[in-house]
Amino acid sequence: MPDLSEYRKKRDPGRTPEPVPASDASPQGHDDTFVIHEHHARALHWDLRLERDGVLVSWAVPKGLPPDPATNHLAVHTEDHPLEYADFAGDIPRGEYGGGEVKIWDRGRYETETWTDRELKFVLHGERAQGRFVLFHTDGKNWMLHRMDAPARPGWQPLPDLIRPMLTVLDEHLPPADQDAAWGYEMKWDGVRAIGYVAGGRIRLLSRNDLDITASYPELRALGAALGTTQAVLDGEIVALDADGRASFRRLQQRMHVANPTQARRLSETVPVVYLIFDVLHLDGAPTVDLPYSRRRELLEGLGLRGRSWQVPPSFTGGGADVLQASREHGLEGVVAKRLDSRYRPGRRSPEWRKVKNVQTQEVVIGGWRPGQGRRAGMIGSLLIGVPGPEGLRFAGGVGTGFTERMLKDLARQLGPLERKTHPFAAGPPAAQTRDAHWVSPRLVGEVSYAEWTGDGRLRHPSWRGLRPDKSPADVTVEAPPSLPPPVMPTA
Repeated sequence: MPDLSEYRKKRDPGRTPEPVPASDASPQGHDDTFVIHEHHARALHWDLRLERDGVLVSWAVPKGLPPDPATNHLAVHTEDHPLEYADFAGDIPRGEYGGGEVKIWDRGRYETETWTDRELKFVLHGERAQGRFVLFHTDGKNWMLHRMDAPARPGWQPLPDLIRPMLTVLDEHLPPADQDAAWGYEMKWDGVRAIGYVAGGRIRLLSRNDLDITASYPELRALGAALGTTQAVLDGEIVALDADGRASFRRLQQRMHVANPTQARRLSETVPVVYLIFDVLHLDGAPTVDLPYSRRRELLEGLGLRGRSWQVPPSFTGGGADVLQASREHGLEGVVAKRLDSRYRPGRRSPEWRKVKNVQTQEVVIGGWRPGQGRRAGMIGSLLIGVPGPEGLRFAGGVGTGFTERMLKDLARQLGPLERKTHPFAAGPPAAQTRDAHWVSPRLVGEVSYAEWTGDGRLRHPSWRGLRPDKSPADVTVEAPPSLPPPVMPTA
């Protein structure tokens, strides 16, 4: 005899559009109907419901059906639902039990192989859900859902744990005009690189140096829910926009170091970010890194990724000069040219991806600082910076402009524990520039804009842009266009 008392106790038919039968009397089926609901409640999950003895026996599955036998997914047993629920889709009001949007993700027929109090084996025959599964009880309301057969798609490969980003080379010029049609052009965004791993409606974000930065950007978690059961590895840039809608690296600095969840949620309202996605590296069990760039862009654009906090910026085939001019007119950093036939080369720098900058920037390693004077008395006045070379860290000068008070306080906090007695440079910096210096271990990476490299390997007119927690000192190289000679670094 069906028992829907717990189901009715949790629902008021006057407040929810869900079917709430007045009694346990229910139309009898054939114990062969299943439905899977995609439930956008407080946390996205999928509800697996199997018809049995006049009710839909139900489990909440946070990550959906496992796509292959290598992974088991948690399934939490919930109250039985009426058979009428197999046709339900709609919005449960917020504040009500299970409040949120409910969609029918799939439905169809199933076959029962085993049904006991501790184990259920069944075969699903739906449009999206097909295959042989087992539910086995672990403790309390918790069960595990396991796929017993091979994935429905031949050659399925699980989502990789790590794909390192492909890197660009700096070029002073766009590709030659007679090769223009063989290249795609994207705007260069002033943010931080992030690889997004999406599975089971959840996203994990890793920085260029493999740090988990998911907690720093809570507004991007909704991207996982937007993709639902789609599994993907995405490549893109996280940016913060200023009042004119331009990407502002300085504004992004307020978000880059924040790992406290409460603080990150608060900042997501006052300094929101946007994830600009420009590549897809793995999609629904198929690696895409060996596909040409043009095909990867087709797959990416087919995902329909448009949200408040994420989007796919355009890529232009040919017309590089016009794209570069547009980037200048809009105050952007430059463009990235990518060969249409180029494959994705994880962790490698390739001339098949070239960046042409409107503003010259250089990543640097902080080796020390000098006290400020006047308005900056008692604070950091300037930073002493370098770039790695064959013999160690090479002194590249000092930078004393471009700082905000917030930046200076954050730098003081992070540099304090790194203080040391001797300088970290391969050759001693000029005494006139370092007489009152405080030296630090060279662990923090920042970025400066500058006019040019001088003949003795110094940065001319550098201006501070911000710390780069997504980079390590080993990532820093001298960026000089191939048409220009590299700066001569002093050896003594």
